Amino acid sequence: MALFHPRQQLWSEHFSWNDDFTQVIGKTPCGRATVSALQLNRVGVVNLRRLLTSAGLHPPP
Repeated sequence: MALFHPRQQLWSEHFSWNDDFTQVIGKTPCGRATVSALQLNRVGVVNLRRLLTSAGLHPPP
């Protein structure tokens, strides 16, 4: 499966956030493959997003 290409594809077509904006959800096969291959929801990243959300710095616009 091909991975997401940010210069050729729109993020919102392939991904969304969970309810508390800490995990990336793959909406398409390409999105799910990218989340898995790049480990976008590994523990350290999820914890960082949680801290950034509490500081008002996440999610990105």
